[in-house]
Order: sequence, then structure tokens, then C-alpha cells
Amino acid sequence: VSTQSTGITNLRANRSVFQDRLDHLKEYMGYRNVGKDLQNRIIRWFDYLWAQNHTFEEEDVLKYLPDKLQAEMAIHVHLATLKQVELFQNCESGFLIALVLKLKHQVYSPGDYVCRKGDIGREMFIVKQGMLQVTADDGRALATLSDGSYFGEISLLNVGKNGNRRTANVRSVGYSDLFCLRKEDLLHALNDYPEMREVLKEAARQKLARDAKPQQDEDNTENERRISFTNSVELADTLGKRLEDLEKLVLTLAKEVKTTNRSVVSLQKQLTKVYPTSRSSSVDETRDSSDSDS
Repeated sequence: VSTQSTGITNLRANRSVFQDRLDHLKEYMGYRNVGKDLQNRIIRWFDYLWAQNHTFEEEDVLKYLPDKLQAEMAIHVHLATLKQVELFQNCESGFLIALVLKLKHQVYSPGDYVCRKGDIGREMFIVKQGMLQVTADDGRALATLSDGSYFGEISLLNVGKNGNRRTANVRSVGYSDLFCLRKEDLLHALNDYPEMREVLKEAARQKLARDAKPQQDEDNTENERRISFTNSVELADTLGKRLEDLEKLVLTLAKEVKTTNRSVVSLQKQLTKVYPTSRSSSVDETRDSSDSDS
């Protein structure tokens, strides 16, 4: 009973501290005339932290522990997640432990961009919990990231043609819990484990090649569409020109027919003038022949 009472007391104390921080933040936002939409987003973020038992940053909670206990706690909480990440599956345990001690926890709200294409990459991210989307420049969703997914390693390791630049936009769909590994922390760990550098780069190259294939297929399809469209336009232009030539030919033939009709009419008139005379002469000759016979 005593233990339960202590737990309830601590929970109430934590809630009180949490609510006190939120009240101060609300006062600050009101004083600074922060818009209602932004205020509501921030309040929902605080509510999410409380619901997920993330009342405080992990560093604040663990900072009172000795370094050895901090390390053991971090390994216990985060090492399993790190081992699930494909990029680190072929890395030795000592290197992973060194990385675990450098991971920083971050929470992103719905619609937040974790990174944007073209930005300089100074950290990589591992999805602990949540859902994010890789988006095109026009906002179209290209891929979905969930628990255990990771991104940002391409620019962190300078792999690929873009160097240390971000190769994609990544946006949080709902609330997302991420682990962040900064470049300087990774390089510091690689100083102690230099053989892991090539292991990570090779894993990153393989992932880059897999990710590039659908994009390449999409680009090829788009090129085929453009070529087909260009061919269609050229064919339409050719047909249009031939149709114009045909129309000109029809007009020319119509003029020729009209001229020919006029010639026929004229010839008929001339024959009409000649034919009655010839007929009359023939009749007279017939009559004279009949009289002679008589």
C-alpha cells in the first residue's frame, strides 16, 4: 500500500509540474499573441508527451545518474531498436553501444517536416514509433516509413551524387518518436571503430541502389510518356500539313471541274447551234429523194 501511495503521489507531482509548465507556456503564447492554430498544435504536442509518458526529456531524467548507470540504462532502452536497423545489422556490439550513448530522442507533430530535399544533412534519424512519408516536391507521397525505418544516412555518410545534401523530403504523418544521431557523434564513434566506416557506407550504397530503382523506373516511364507525347504531336503536325495539302488539292480539282463544266456547257451550246442545221439539210435531202422516185 505504501508503495502504491508513493507511486500515486509521484504521479500527481509529475502531473502538477507538467501542468505548471504548460500553464506558463500558455501565458507566454498569449503575451506574444501567438496564433490559435499554433497554440493548439503546441498544446496537443504536450498532451501527446504526457500520454506517452514523455513528460520530461530523457537527458533531464537520467542526468542525475552516474555515467555508468546512464550508459546501462541507454543500452537497455535503445540497443534493441538500434540492432533492428538494417544499416547497423553487420556492425559489432561495441560500436553499437558507442552509438546508443549518443542517440537523442525527438518528437515531431503531424505535418512537421523532419528534413527537406537539398538541406545539408548533419544527422540521421531512426523511427522508434510513428509513421512518416517521403514526399516529392509537389507533396505526393513516394514512400512510407514506420517503426525501425531510418533515413538521413546518405547525406551523413556522403554516399551518392548529392554529397551531404538531403535527397528527399520527410514529413511526419502523426506524432512520431525518432532517435537522432548527429554526424559529429557518428564520426567520433568511427574514430574508435574505423573498420565500421566501410561497413556503413556499403550498407548505405545498397539501400541507395534499391531506393533509386523505383525512381529510375518512374523516370523511364515519364521519359517514355514524353517521347510518346512528342511523337503524337509530330504525327498530328504531319497529319495537319497533309490535310492542308489535301484541302488545297480538293480546291484545285474543284476549280478544274468547274472549268471543265464551263467548257462542256460551251461545247454543248456550239453543238446545239450546229446540229439543227445539219438535221434540216438531212430532212430536205430525204424529201428530194422521195420526189424523184415518184
